[in-house]
Amino acid sequence: MKFSESWLREWVKPAINSEELAHQITMAGLEVDEVAPVAGEFTGVKVGKVVECGQHPDADKLQVTKIDIGEEELLDIVCGASNCRLGLTVAVATVGAVLPGNFKIKKAKLRGVPSHGMLCSFSELGIDVESDGILELPEGTALGMDVRELLELNDVAIDVDLTANRADCFSIRGLAREVGVLNRADVTEPVIDAVAPSIDDTVSVEIKATDACPRYLGRVVKNVNVKAESPIWMQEKLRRCGIRSIDPIVDITNFVMLEQGQPMHAFDLSKIDGGIVVRLAEQGEKLTLLDGNEAELNNKTLVIADHTKALAIAGIFGGKDSGVTTETTDVLLEAAFFAPDHIRGRARAYGLHTDSSLRFERGVDSTLQAAAMERATQLLVEICGGEVAPVNGSESEADLPKANVVALRRTKLDSLLGHEIPSEDVVEILTRLGCNVSVVEDSKTTDAGWTATSPAWRFDIAIEQDLIEEVGRIYGYDNIPNQAPVAALKMNDHKEANQPLKRVRDLLVDRGYHEAITYSFVEPEQQKLVVPGVEPLILPFPISADMSAMRLGLIQGLLNTVVHNQKRQQSRVRLFESGLRFIPEASAENGMRQEMMLAGVIAGTRGEEHWDIDTNTVDFFDLKGDLEAVLELSANEIAYSFKSANHPALHPGQTAAIVVDGKEVGIIGTVHPELERKFGLNGRTIVFEIEWAAINTRVLPEAVAVSKFPANRRDIAVVVDEAAASGDIVEACIAAGGEFLTDAKLFDVYVGKGVEEGKKSLAIALSLQSVERTLEDADISGAVDSIVAVLAERFGASLRD
Repeated sequence: MKFSESWLREWVKPAINSEELAHQITMAGLEVDEVAPVAGEFTGVKVGKVVECGQHPDADKLQVTKIDIGEEELLDIVCGASNCRLGLTVAVATVGAVLPGNFKIKKAKLRGVPSHGMLCSFSELGIDVESDGILELPEGTALGMDVRELLELNDVAIDVDLTANRADCFSIRGLAREVGVLNRADVTEPVIDAVAPSIDDTVSVEIKATDACPRYLGRVVKNVNVKAESPIWMQEKLRRCGIRSIDPIVDITNFVMLEQGQPMHAFDLSKIDGGIVVRLAEQGEKLTLLDGNEAELNNKTLVIADHTKALAIAGIFGGKDSGVTTETTDVLLEAAFFAPDHIRGRARAYGLHTDSSLRFERGVDSTLQAAAMERATQLLVEICGGEVAPVNGSESEADLPKANVVALRRTKLDSLLGHEIPSEDVVEILTRLGCNVSVVEDSKTTDAGWTATSPAWRFDIAIEQDLIEEVGRIYGYDNIPNQAPVAALKMNDHKEANQPLKRVRDLLVDRGYHEAITYSFVEPEQQKLVVPGVEPLILPFPISADMSAMRLGLIQGLLNTVVHNQKRQQSRVRLFESGLRFIPEASAENGMRQEMMLAGVIAGTRGEEHWDIDTNTVDFFDLKGDLEAVLELSANEIAYSFKSANHPALHPGQTAAIVVDGKEVGIIGTVHPELERKFGLNGRTIVFEIEWAAINTRVLPEAVAVSKFPANRRDIAVVVDEAAASGDIVEACIAAGGEFLTDAKLFDVYVGKGVEEGKKSLAIALSLQSVERTLEDADISGAVDSIVAVLAERFGASLRD
């Protein structure tokens, strides 16, 4: 919305200059894009009158004139403008005048005839108006008057970028109201006197789409002079608002739209058949618009029609066949309220964008139509003459917008603004905005505050936050003191010993695994094959029958994923998943214990197919090695052990429990052949599943002295029962080795000749070292003897000869 500052100051007179006004409007949320002068810089231009005008003796296109500027002597000026004529009141740049561009006027001779000045056009004064000749001023203007003062050119045009919710500021009336609120200044509106009817002619009005057009007013004005010229003051106000002067009828409707905010339209009365009908268009109905283009309408478009045809697209664009021309003598003025929802988007659908649609699609004051009609009639009679008929029309009270009653709480206002604005200021701000304000006392059911009934021109005030925004911006955001936020900063609870899940994921990916994410809902009968004897939680409203039970572990989902891949020619599969399992437990919250689990599965070949690598099928120890790599991330792999175990879903003899501190925390093994068949697996499949809580911590490294003394290695070979677990024997060696034993590793297992049947020989490397001294043979022998004695006692072991 571009507006003239001088026009605004006719309505409200804030005690601030142009720069301060632009800043104030911007800070109130109406961003100013540009402040530009309405004319160029010039001096010495006066009002004159052409008292003599004749042909130049040596130039066909020049005229020799004598100009009266109210002084004793007339000025001889040569002029080439086609509209220069006797009796014309003009703008005269006298000798010594300076025009825009620092162009100085001097005495000169044109084709031998002296010229003491220049008759100016709009463009020569830096005024953006298209014109073929010199500027024509109103007849009777005082001669010698400074043209800059006459036209009030010491003015600026302010271009405001309005947000979609501030349709009320698309007029001088709305902007003046806003500036008045910001400055606590009174707004003086122009006096609009009702024009007394002098004839009785009316046109019937019928509204068939009352929800789209709740009110439509019309007024007949006969015998108007459409060839009259719009006064210079009106042309200038329109120009400074970015609208070109066309003819007096169009100029008047545009002027009322800019001044009052009510778009209007004028029809040629002689081109209306019967009366006015406001209706929805028929699908495919044609209408030739004022710009000459033909629009094909759809049945969602509101039109103004007569009894035989469409006359205009309501609130958007007029039709050519009913438009006012130079031959028009009788007009029908229109002022209506159109519901925004029925206008919004329609202009764009037809490739149109008009000042009228811009306002109607955002919302126009529904109480403004009658006043706008009187204002337009007043101006029309004043400029074009005519005989006025009474205003007639139709309206649907039930479909007109209703005022919103919004509650504003004191506590909410203070909370959102972070500052307490005095109650009397809140009431004054809302009242000046046009709201009807009532105070609400604090009670058990309501908070202290106010209720505000929004004015008809504020469509956007609907909820409490809207009122808070209004109070804040009118009070001034820069008047709210800056307060540094107070926050108790606290370091995040981060334990270095926590094992990140991402670290485990990255390790498995590095070892050739892909992460899978399976559903938490599984098929209950299939789950019983993997976890028999436990009743899962059954969903009351499952997605489908095969997703009706909460999973008791991750193995079932991974096995189905392996099958899915194998059916798509993916013979080598390595997958892992982390997620929750859901164990029914009466003592747990909601009767269910949720545990985070980590699971993995491998199937197919050990490595990728390669001409130089043997093709071997994966086995138990391939997956065990990958799992041990995960356990090593804890830097406490000695705490973990694998014990032979049985599991209904896994192969006997190829299954081990994962144990931590005597507690079983997981399982690893080869899928049972019977289960392979029921799942549809193709070949050997090995799986593991472990509680995440058992591996989510790691031992932090501690700095210890590095021994500068040599290490010693002693190898022992002990014969034990074949059923004895080598891991237990190594653990016993470490426990019994004393302070000098730093490591014990199994490096050979032998069964055969030289070893009794039912026995096996285990070769163990013992590493011994001290940080204080070089170990002597007695120290080493003592440690080895202690280890051998413990092994003999616990496992019946004997040294092999």
